[in-house]
Amino acid sequence: MTVVLRPLAVFALVMLLASCASREPARPLPGLDGPQERPPPDLLQVPDALPQLEPIREGGPNKPYELFGQTYTPLRAEAAYAEKGLASWYGRKFHGRQTSSGERYNMYAMTAAHKTLPIPSYVRVTNPANGRSVIVRVNDRGPFVKGRIIDLSYTAALKLDLLRGVAPVVVERITPEAIRTGEWDAANKPAVVVDNDDGPPDPVPRPPGAAGAGEARASAPPATASRPPAVAGRGFWLQLGAYREHAGALQLQQQAAESVEGLSPLLAVFSDSTLHRVQAGPFATREEAMRAGDRVREQMLLTPLVIERR
Repeated sequence: MTVVLRPLAVFALVMLLASCASREPARPLPGLDGPQERPPPDLLQVPDALPQLEPIREGGPNKPYELFGQTYTPLRAEAAYAEKGLASWYGRKFHGRQTSSGERYNMYAMTAAHKTLPIPSYVRVTNPANGRSVIVRVNDRGPFVKGRIIDLSYTAALKLDLLRGVAPVVVERITPEAIRTGEWDAANKPAVVVDNDDGPPDPVPRPPGAAGAGEARASAPPATASRPPAVAGRGFWLQLGAYREHAGALQLQQQAAESVEGLSPLLAVFSDSTLHRVQAGPFATREEAMRAGDRVREQMLLTPLVIERR
């Protein structure tokens, strides 16, 4: 049966739709990305990703791929990369979904997506508008929007003050060579970046006093902390964070001991000339370490790294 609307009825229907469309929804519409209703507290205290040497295989997420009619060829494992461009962030729509690396996306970890950087790799992202800088681990592909060069996790965008929208950033890869030599953590070292104008590349120095990866500042050491062993045993270890100040490492050690049941006797702080690393272990297998890492993520809202000592 064909329904015929009279002119008056059509006008009323149009006005009703216009009225509905003019109202701002109380919360983001289903299917749209954005923050969760109640993000965890203290996300500004989440440590940066700590660069470490990880195997980069040629296949899998690092083979050339095609999307929307365009072919992308990931960079070589040792390739340097630096660029200016626009950053965006992705949140609850992808939270818990599988990334290109096979890991689950955690919007509250310090990660990012990039179209061509090797997976995994580490980059320093700087917001030139305020001088803030963070280090994230690239474990996903994207963003596939013209003009954008990196898609940050919610927490990384929060720490850079980029949650309000797309904004310019400087992205510099921390190469495996820089990780091997420790050069990535040299304070105030300028980075030469690819510029979009016709002039020479602009040097982009790290902000004075900028924290290295995984660094947090603590006002005072905790009252108690377990004594680290003299030698780290063989096996698999979880690295929770790394600090320039010993007090910060002790504070994280105590926080982990109080937050994650059964972890306290496994915690230790290992120090060298530049960093104090908070680690838990050793675990007999990688699977056992990863199960413990899941508990750390749930209780402390940080993603530890699995390290093997042979």
